[in-house]
Amino acid sequence: MSTQITKRYDFVFLFDVQDGNPNGDPDAGNLPRIDAETGLGLVTDVCIKRKVRNFVQLTQELKEPYDIFVQEKAILNRAIVEAWDDANKGKTIKSSEEKRNAENSTRDRMCKRYYDIRTFGAVLSTSDKEKAGESDDDKKLRKTGGQVRGPIQLTFARSVEPVVVLEHSITRMAVTNEKDLEKERTMGRKFTIPYGLYLGHGFISAHLANQTGFSEEDLELFWKSLEQMFEHDRSAARGLMSTRALLVFEHDSALGNAAAHKLFDLVKVERTTTEGPARSFADYRILVDEASLPSGVKLLRKV
Repeated sequence: MSTQITKRYDFVFLFDVQDGNPNGDPDAGNLPRIDAETGLGLVTDVCIKRKVRNFVQLTQELKEPYDIFVQEKAILNRAIVEAWDDANKGKTIKSSEEKRNAENSTRDRMCKRYYDIRTFGAVLSTSDKEKAGESDDDKKLRKTGGQVRGPIQLTFARSVEPVVVLEHSITRMAVTNEKDLEKERTMGRKFTIPYGLYLGHGFISAHLANQTGFSEEDLELFWKSLEQMFEHDRSAARGLMSTRALLVFEHDSALGNAAAHKLFDLVKVERTTTEGPARSFADYRILVDEASLPSGVKLLRKV
């Protein structure tokens, strides 16, 4: 039986990339994301969530309670309407109050089925356009589950030092069509970062977990996903990526015992070498000032 989490958690996760592109920007020719003012590399929260979803898809059976709502080529409207019909079967919905109750039932049904909704939240509103001749009642009763606030929120991950983006020319030996057989080899471009160590932050709310049904079992799966998400997401474009540390601050209450930024300030990343740019994780060390942990907060070392 699932056990609801009753404590707040704040966490720091570190991962690195070697000779790869950790998160390309499609609006910039798929260049690695960079803070233009500081030169620090960026990896979006959406990218990390995608890898967590992919790990759950890979390791769990895709059915309740570990199905994934946001997956490749999924038709979200169809899933929302299906949940509405399932949760409100046989109900007559006419008043605004009945509509709110139906939305709540739909939201609860989807939280129960989909791991990523339970974890990260979602906007469960359909995007159907108004139909010609549609009555006001039909518009009011359009099937939706409202908005779900997820208990786990992530920040962008940021490299601890500025990164350099390298551009590599590559050639293609084969052609797609016979008409291109006599053409010269096609040239292409590939962008990589020689090395970068990235640090991100996350927050887990026990109160929001209670609303979505996020459990202790779900939490353990999330930690496992952060630890192993790169092990099953290999590609030539991403180079060598690895989770290097997951530092979890566990509060002894739902509201928490200290501000998150004060806990994050206890974690420092320092260089172990002074000459030249960093080219491996061995060029860094992670320091945690455990002696300064506030009362009621415990440090859990996951990796």
